[in-house]
Amino acid sequence: MTLTPFSRRRAKEIRIGKVKIGGRNPIAIQSMTKVPTKDCVKAIAQIKELENVGCNIARLAIRDEQDARAIADIKPAVKIPLVADIHFNWKLALCAIKAGADKIRLNPGNIYKKEEVKEVVSCAKDYGIPIRVGLNSGSIPKIFRYNSKLSPALKLVKAALDYIKILEGLKFRDIVVSLKCSNVRETIEAYQNIAEKCAYPLHLGLTATGFAEEGRIKSAVALGVLLAQGIGDTLRVSLTTEPVEEIRAAKYILASLGLGIFGPEIISCPACGRTEANIEEIVNELHQRVFDASNASLLDRPVKLAVMGCVVNGPGEAEDADLAVAFGRNEGLIYKNAKPLRKVPFDQAVNELLKEWKLYVQRTKR
Repeated sequence: MTLTPFSRRRAKEIRIGKVKIGGRNPIAIQSMTKVPTKDCVKAIAQIKELENVGCNIARLAIRDEQDARAIADIKPAVKIPLVADIHFNWKLALCAIKAGADKIRLNPGNIYKKEEVKEVVSCAKDYGIPIRVGLNSGSIPKIFRYNSKLSPALKLVKAALDYIKILEGLKFRDIVVSLKCSNVRETIEAYQNIAEKCAYPLHLGLTATGFAEEGRIKSAVALGVLLAQGIGDTLRVSLTTEPVEEIRAAKYILASLGLGIFGPEIISCPACGRTEANIEEIVNELHQRVFDASNASLLDRPVKLAVMGCVVNGPGEAEDADLAVAFGRNEGLIYKNAKPLRKVPFDQAVNELLKEWKLYVQRTKR
């Protein structure tokens, strides 16, 4: 069965270094380094880790001039575009742009004086880079923050539109917009509203989502709703954990909606009282071995692997996967392209499925 594709909101195309967003371009995945930018060795190492797992754009915290100048040393050592995250001090934006930043993020909650914004815009024009109007629910400009007539989401929208007017008044239109809340429903409302009121690319995300597991769930719900409505041109899954985990989560969200193909997908039944095999143990082992670094050359190929625990849904789900094992009493049955291949004992199921996976990927590469 072919699913009807989502109708994406058509946003203005913007270039961030070599990456294009908006228009008909794929949704770009972003993350942010979690080490001091001035520590170039650590920053470069973390960005390279992000590159290796499929990050498209990396953002760097710019706290002082040392951080801003460090971009000049970091940029030649990495492949993906760099975004300078600027708060409070507009002069740091100028320094970061001149050091080679591919995009600037400005927070309207703490950089709002028109003369300061004008200086940043002038420099961004000279260097041909975009500006992200990046609002967070924790730093809304005072004029909107204490307006009791507006919902939290609409405060963000009004503040963003006000800032966009300033940029447009300076004849600057290489703009990206983000409106991040920690609340799922407020995030959805904010992005739905701004999507109707401007044609600029939208960077999706929540802020302060909590610990890793909670953050993944909240992000999947909020971003999933928006992406299914065709809203969003880039995204970050903000998690209180290592940056590479943000990329993995973002890939799962996009892949689950058919908005990207990022290598192997492992599905499995939840197990129940009918199940004789230890599904949790088998799936954990399969996941660890498939995504082991030794298999890096195989991970760019899309393939659906299924592990099913009993005869109720097992055969049907197995036939819907590229490769699968469906368990019954005392043994499992390996499937390939909906056809049963051979029976295997429980303790050999992972080995046999991995063997077939490697053969499958090698054949599809030819």
